[in-house]
Amino acid sequence: MSMAGRGRNLGPKDTGPKAKFSQLTPYLFEHKAALVVAVVLSLIGAVVSLAQPLVVGQVITAVQNGEDVGQLALILVLVIVGAGIASGFMYYVLAKAGEGVVLSARNKLAVRLLKLPILEYDLRRTGDLVSRVGSDTTLLRAVLTQGLIDAAGGVLIFVGAIIAMAFIDPFLLLLTLGMISIAVASIVVSARQIRSATTKAQQRVGDMAASVERALSAVRTIRAARAESRETEGISNDANEAYVQGVKIAKINALISPIAGVASNAAFIVVLGVGGYRVAAGETSVANLVTFILLMFLMIRPLGQAFGAYSSVMSALGALARIEEILQLPLEESASESAQTTKPKKTLNAIEFKKVSFAYPAAEAHRDGKLVLDSVSFKIKTGDRVALVGPSGAGKSTVFSLIERFYEPTSGEIFLDGIPVRELSRDSLRSQIGYVEQDAPVLAGSLKENLLIGSPNATDKELKFVLGEVNLTAVLKRDKRGLDAEVGEAGIMLSGGERQRLAIARTLLAAPPILILDEATSALDG
Repeated sequence: MSMAGRGRNLGPKDTGPKAKFSQLTPYLFEHKAALVVAVVLSLIGAVVSLAQPLVVGQVITAVQNGEDVGQLALILVLVIVGAGIASGFMYYVLAKAGEGVVLSARNKLAVRLLKLPILEYDLRRTGDLVSRVGSDTTLLRAVLTQGLIDAAGGVLIFVGAIIAMAFIDPFLLLLTLGMISIAVASIVVSARQIRSATTKAQQRVGDMAASVERALSAVRTIRAARAESRETEGISNDANEAYVQGVKIAKINALISPIAGVASNAAFIVVLGVGGYRVAAGETSVANLVTFILLMFLMIRPLGQAFGAYSSVMSALGALARIEEILQLPLEESASESAQTTKPKKTLNAIEFKKVSFAYPAAEAHRDGKLVLDSVSFKIKTGDRVALVGPSGAGKSTVFSLIERFYEPTSGEIFLDGIPVRELSRDSLRSQIGYVEQDAPVLAGSLKENLLIGSPNATDKELKFVLGEVNLTAVLKRDKRGLDAEVGEAGIMLSGGERQRLAIARTLLAAPPILILDEATSALDG
């Protein structure tokens, strides 16, 4: 009886919990040194940027007065070059830190995904989990590379520009702020939709990845059944849903840019018109007007950075919700507080079931919550060879899964050498048992890599010996690479019987005291 169902996607729903910025900060603080450097460079760039309009004003005044502008021109060039250098270093530091954030998230997910309770793999789709490691984590990079840290310098520029503009012409400043505030309100309302749209888009990408994984894992069956068009249609539907959400995000971003552009241009026209009138009336100078306009554009630029940062943070939080959903799942407990980590003491009864009942959780779509095992009791003595016989679905594989503690009994107790398995760490328990699953999974890679999964220190001599024990010597001889011969995805380059023999060899290599074969010889012919 196979335990590995396709499962269903239990990703965050539209009404589910959303990630908070506080959940993002640990990823950022892992690179706090780089962030400090980036902030310092951003502030330096802000100061240099603020100096540019002031120097330009001085140049204009000097020209009007017939003074030498050579020194001022040199200062202006140095200011511009300095701003460019600071900006370049800052973006490099941020890009490197952004890649570090992605790496950290992927490592955390990889560790978590391999230590979840078996039930989680039953309930979830493999492709969706892969999508979280690949696609979702990538969105975290944008938090650093698209404006968040640059916004620190932007605040200084914004405040500094307003102060300077207030000294130059308070009336023009009020006009500018009035026009920009309307645009700001419109943009904030639009940008709030980005997080929800991103979460939905990433969910659809996960669905698509799961559909692709599903089709590729059974591509021969699909070809034989001439079901390519139906499977393609399913993948296309998922891709289209991702496209719809992606277009929605694009619409929001497309709305933000024109609003900001219109506000900027409108403010420029008004300031130029009113300022020109004030220059003609002798109320201000040309140098002051030019300086004010340059400061105005400097003030507007951080607003764009702020909205870019907000958009990237909202997108990251949408992806982070899917990442954190996995990271917050409980791990498979390695042991209870009183668990024994030493090997159990040998007794007459190696394995004992005492009134064990078990039901798969009703949450699984294909389970109804009814008991698969009902008050089952038996004893297997040391040295015995025992076969469990029964029709499909009778619970044979379930018994093996309970012995391995992939699941816990609903009631009753299981003993290994007289010790309740609940009191043994899973590592200690599983080190005593060699388990060959019903479908005898073989991993992509070489013969050697498959054999070393449970016995990483085995020698080539030991590997060849155990392959001989299961009659796989012919596999070694037919490929000049020998142990390094590739077996293909899921062992597709081997026959069904060879895959089973390889799985058995892998288990025998570890020489466990107890060997469990779940119909692992069904494809063997001799």
